[in-house]
Amino acid sequence: MRKLTVAILFALGLHGSAMAGLAEGANAYNARNYALALKEITPLAKAGNADAEHLLGLMYYMGRGVPRDYKQAFAWHYKAAVQGKADAQYVIGAMYYTGNAVPQDQKLAVQWFRKAAEQGHPDAQHALALMYRYHVAGMPQDLVIAYMLCNLAAANGHRNAIEQRASLVKQMSQEQIDEAQSMSRNWKPGTPLPTQSHTGSGGS
Repeated sequence: MRKLTVAILFALGLHGSAMAGLAEGANAYNARNYALALKEITPLAKAGNADAEHLLGLMYYMGRGVPRDYKQAFAWHYKAAVQGKADAQYVIGAMYYTGNAVPQDQKLAVQWFRKAAEQGHPDAQHALALMYRYHVAGMPQDLVIAYMLCNLAAANGHRNAIEQRASLVKQMSQEQIDEAQSMSRNWKPGTPLPTQSHTGSGGS
């Protein structure tokens, strides 16, 4: 997650002092100079910068530069998540799923995972894939949707998704595989993910 977080900081086209502070904070975080990272990131987070909110949330979650505090981690990630920050949406989903610092709520977990997955977040796509494959968190079993989501995450190098996809193939008909491949090709980041397939409902 850390590498992903830092990578996106430099792809956002932020300008001026905010960009400088964010870059310095991210560099300090990577260099494990958490005191400097905290100094650079905190004012930006308090000013409502979603990237800084997410990074500050990570620092509280990991206990880096600050005492580990999952409630603070949730609060800062939530601020970033409602602004559309996919990494933060994934963390909020995970915290709701496990009941970490908040009451466990699998329905909310699915909602936040879906928000992140629809932005192309591979970890969120993989999490949803597992829910569809194993019929958990109130999700219907649908091997085609599970394969599609693994396919999308695998395209971004998600190793577990690659393994899941290989395992799923053994349970699927050729018709199901063809439908999943077609759905993967036709889906674009930023658009809704399908919630059911024609051939995969209930498994094979």
